[in-house]
Formats: sequence, C-alpha cells, structure tokens
Amino acid sequence: MKRIIRLLLNAIAVVILAYVLPGVGVDSFTSAILVAVLLSILNFLVKPVLVILTLPITVVTLGLFLLIINAIIILMAAHFISGFQVNSIFWAIVFSILLSVLQSILHSFFSEDKKKS
Repeated sequence: MKRIIRLLLNAIAVVILAYVLPGVGVDSFTSAILVAVLLSILNFLVKPVLVILTLPITVVTLGLFLLIINAIIILMAAHFISGFQVNSIFWAIVFSILLSVLQSILHSFFSEDKKKS
C-alpha cells in the first residue's frame, strides 16, 4: 500500500510540474502514472549503470554530471511514453531538480510519523 501511495504522489508531482513548466507536458493522469512507474524502473535499472560508466566525469565535475544523468533518464521516459513530452535537455534538468524537491515535500506531508509511541 505504501508503494502505491508513493507512486500516486510521484504522479501528482509529475502533473503539477507539467502544468507549471512550459517545456514539459503530460496528456493525462494515466500518462503521469506511467511516467512515475517508468522513472522508478529506469532509476533502478539504468541509472546505476550510467553512474558507473560516467564516474570519472562525475568526479571531475564534483557530482554535477549527475544532473545530466537524471535528465537523460527523464528524456528516455519521454521517448518511451507517448503522453509525456520534454522539449529539451534544459527542461529535463529543471524538471528533475523540481521533481525531486516536490517529491520530498509531498512525501514529508504524507509520511507516517516515526516517533509515535
């Protein structure tokens, strides 16, 4: 149940950002759910491989290249899902930064309090 709630919160974050950012678009909430699922899968399977392959450039840029890797993951999701559009790598970087911030905010609102006795 917790995973479904997290997935729905991620989909809500995708819809909000698609509404706010002019370079990002999503057709429906179903497409947003598919984006949330695909981003989870790509972050689990593809991102570790990209991080390992680009480790030298990530070290040289002091970790800033990870923003490019996140943008590549988002552009891959946009390529695979027809109801999700990202216009450029710039909008993918902005989308990835704002998505992580918005996900943190949403998850903090809807997470259970760990200090309950």
